[in-house]
Amino acid sequence: MTSSARPSHTEHPVALGSFRSWMQLIATSSGVDRGYLLRAGFVALTTLLTSPLRLWETARYGRAIAQTDIHPSPIFIIGHWRSGTTHLHNLLCQDKQFGFLSTFQAMAPGFCITGDRWIKPALARLAGKRYPTRLIDNIPLAFDAPQEDEFAMASLCPRAFIHGFTFPLQAEVFFDKYVLFHGLSVAEHARWRQTYAALTRKSTFLNNGRQLVIKNCAHSARIPTLLALFPDAKFIHIHRNPYEVFLSTVHMHKKVLPRSQLQDIDVPQIEAHVLHFYEKLMRRLQTDLASIPPGHFVEVRYGALERDPLAQLETVYRELALPGFEQAMPDLVRYIQAVDGYQKNAYHMDDDVIEKVNSRWAFAFDEWGYDYLQP
Repeated sequence: MTSSARPSHTEHPVALGSFRSWMQLIATSSGVDRGYLLRAGFVALTTLLTSPLRLWETARYGRAIAQTDIHPSPIFIIGHWRSGTTHLHNLLCQDKQFGFLSTFQAMAPGFCITGDRWIKPALARLAGKRYPTRLIDNIPLAFDAPQEDEFAMASLCPRAFIHGFTFPLQAEVFFDKYVLFHGLSVAEHARWRQTYAALTRKSTFLNNGRQLVIKNCAHSARIPTLLALFPDAKFIHIHRNPYEVFLSTVHMHKKVLPRSQLQDIDVPQIEAHVLHFYEKLMRRLQTDLASIPPGHFVEVRYGALERDPLAQLETVYRELALPGFEQAMPDLVRYIQAVDGYQKNAYHMDDDVIEKVNSRWAFAFDEWGYDYLQP
């Protein structure tokens, strides 16, 4: 992305994260382009200034969080980015028996308790003026809404895929190491597991011990590790037409990068990353599904969820042996009615897109029963 596409330098997804992690990222990166030095400095400043809040929160709540028992069956929503994971996450989290990580908690996992009363409202007012909806689609932006926990991992440590949006020229490195766990040392893998378990424990504490519904697309390639941490975990895989996924994911990169990147990258490189990441992620998912115990996995088609969300949710509850569907119905219906007028982004499908997707993602059409288009 060129410098002309950049908005304010005072935006970044880990601006409220760990100062130590940010310094480690800068030190081990392949460099910061000159046009992004102010942004890098801004993140260094905000993470440094908020360090006392993280220290205070650890001192005040650390023991209580450490003594919190995680529900033995967290529910993981998996699938490639832009496949409907957010919609499914928002739907399930209408059921009050479940807990979730909120947007503010994901932005500031180190001091989200301390900052809930004064930092969160200030940020919400600021964001409401600039971004009434999410950058990547038309879904309303709310700091108490469910959020993907990969953002929280990125704020806590250097071992997260999200950092590939900060250093896009190293995106494949972040993907290979922290999504596929390729080239990760035993010690690094152990630190990832430790950080993730601590995050999940804190999220459980914040939700008063409720069963968590967790959305993280990168988890699609981490099933063995998640099962090692949570042997009774349940998984919901949602998939979508590959052509739509490609176009929507490229759009997501174009929207997110100008607010996070410290390196320039052009559109052909973005498209190459999308093609590569989908292929690796979904092939790994295909391989690892067999490791999930019977009764702990269900698959949802995005198109079917759009057409009849209640029927699809009822299937999810039944297949995963989740109680409470009838009790949750009023809240589910209320939410479905509230988003009934939601307008998806429209994309142009041309021969070039069809050829690229057909040549790289043919396995996905066969696996999940989507029709090929001919250029």
